[in-house]
Amino acid sequence: MEKTSLKLKNSLLLLLTATIWGVAFVAQSVSMDYVGSFTFNAVRNLIGAVVLLPVIWFLNRGSKADSTKSTRSGTDRKALITGGIACGILLCLASNFQQLGIKYTTVGKAGFITACYIVIVPVIGLFLKKKCSSFIWAAVVLALAGLYLLCIQDGFSIGKGDLLVLICSVLFSLHILVIDHFSPLADGVKMSCIQFFVCGVLSGIPALLFESPSLSGLLDAWIPILYAGVMSCGVAYTLQIVGQKGMNPTVASLILSLESCISVLAGWLLLGQRLSVREGAGCAIMFCAIVLAQLPEKRRSVRIAQNEG
Repeated sequence: MEKTSLKLKNSLLLLLTATIWGVAFVAQSVSMDYVGSFTFNAVRNLIGAVVLLPVIWFLNRGSKADSTKSTRSGTDRKALITGGIACGILLCLASNFQQLGIKYTTVGKAGFITACYIVIVPVIGLFLKKKCSSFIWAAVVLALAGLYLLCIQDGFSIGKGDLLVLICSVLFSLHILVIDHFSPLADGVKMSCIQFFVCGVLSGIPALLFESPSLSGLLDAWIPILYAGVMSCGVAYTLQIVGQKGMNPTVASLILSLESCISVLAGWLLLGQRLSVREGAGCAIMFCAIVLAQLPEKRRSVRIAQNEG
């Protein structure tokens, strides 16, 4: 009974995380009226890094009593720095492609196209000699069909914003695979803080070169910037860390992928953006692909759990 209650609590935390990330698409869209894409990402990520500092301090207080890990500190520190920098570079590329894409497409479409990472990840895994089941390939076909309905316009053309967000989805897929490699080797919250700092600094360079950041523009966009920095980066990441403890990772990723649906609802409720019937069908098909892509992983996790038991 206690385990069931804990799983329910963790599921709700992950749902809250997905909600925060879904609404963040609205914040990203609104901010474009006041600040440039690079400026927005530079400031939001630096805020996210600052927000995580007290979290790291609090977690370190609880771990000071454990001195058994001190012999591994050198290796852990190397993995932490390497992983943080690698994640920060990929996050910088992905978030800036996404931010530029949102300027030319709707919040809902951006949310769903970004969610393609759940299908793209296993495809990239093929090049890393990771086999994919027939369920994964079926999900890929469904996702392509959904993308066609959602993005392809008259004359078999794809919108500029859709293409930019699709590139962002591929980059986020690489970001997920890098996190998957480094997360067992380093502290997740510290690595996230480093990646936010790296992403913020790297985004700040083109912001200074190609944009004209101004204090007035930042003040005009302070609500979406603070939301994206504090809630989307700092709070949501911490909720994800807490919520995934003891959770089946497949179930967790499925709950988090609901950010795409929430982005559509947020765009409709807050910005009045609506999808056509064709685009809505594309969203529905893509969501089915996202769910289907998780099923084999869930079954495999069950088999592993049974074997371990």
